[in-house]
Amino acid sequence: MRFSQDFAPPGQGSRRPGRGPVRTRGPLGALTAVVALALALTGCGGGTDTAAPAARSRSAAADRVEPLTTAPKPQLPVTVKSADGAEVTIASTDRIVPLTGSLSEIVFTLGLGKQVVARDITATFEQAAELPVVTRAHDVSAESVLSLKPTVVLADTTTGPAEAIGQIRDAGIPLVVVEPAKALADVGPRIDTVAAALGVPDSGAELNARTRSRIEAVQKSAPAPADGHEKPRVAFLYLRGSASVYLLGGRESGAGSLIEAAGAVDAGKASGLKKDFTAITSEALAKAAPDAILVMSKGLESVGGVDGLVKIPGVAETPAGMDRRIVSIDDGVLLNYGPRTDRVLGELIAQLHRKNGAAE
Repeated sequence: MRFSQDFAPPGQGSRRPGRGPVRTRGPLGALTAVVALALALTGCGGGTDTAAPAARSRSAAADRVEPLTTAPKPQLPVTVKSADGAEVTIASTDRIVPLTGSLSEIVFTLGLGKQVVARDITATFEQAAELPVVTRAHDVSAESVLSLKPTVVLADTTTGPAEAIGQIRDAGIPLVVVEPAKALADVGPRIDTVAAALGVPDSGAELNARTRSRIEAVQKSAPAPADGHEKPRVAFLYLRGSASVYLLGGRESGAGSLIEAAGAVDAGKASGLKKDFTAITSEALAKAAPDAILVMSKGLESVGGVDGLVKIPGVAETPAGMDRRIVSIDDGVLLNYGPRTDRVLGELIAQLHRKNGAAE
């Protein structure tokens, strides 16, 4: 997983003319390197997850994308402006290589899955499972990409290394860089950008409308606080236990938009953390004072489930730790901000607003 991968905190980043993006440091951008290290050291595994088995079952059942029923009709060639400033002309979508899991999700949902010939390690949904992987840890292998003779490659500003991007472009392959999604408001523009690059703007509009209506419907299900009660405070923690990586999400973590849409307060942001992530300390957790903790499912497994999570210094002393109120959502979808975000939001609402198995 690239942690949904598409983290890149605000920051200028550096680019070489004509060479594509260098991984920037932006929303969850700092986390990309952490994820790569953690994966290399831990394989994303370990531990026993004792939280929310029903939610995990729903998540596993939902690890598929739902393509549009209307067949896409590419209108090619098209020329689009890449996020790194390049003008890119796409003449064929016969062999598509999306270099992040969230981009793969959009391409498959637009109905172009049969033309996808490779995947990034973060494309975890069922329809992509048999495709060859063209990343090592989270770095793109230009040789692997080029060996598949793609007609178009999709990347985003967190994709790297820059040398691999440059090598693909130097080989004459159309490569479009897309801005990463950081919030619910980015879902529609990101779908439109991918659809335009693949010559299927009508399919993009259809998917956009479907996704927007589903997100709005789910958001309406978030309960308002009971009289005399405040919205619950939710801290987003990024965990990789075997690599001793324990991070608390702040303003730029990428999770705040979901937390707020679920009828809660982003505890890290509210406590004054302006960066994307900061190391977990007892002091930081005490200041955040979360009523609930949001984690990725493999991260929770890596620390030994809820029993292991509450052993991390400071966690047991928070209201969330004392109540063992943990929300666990699959790594491969949590921060994608794409066609399955309604499912993510629905799962977050269902788990967050339940306590001891009963709705609050």
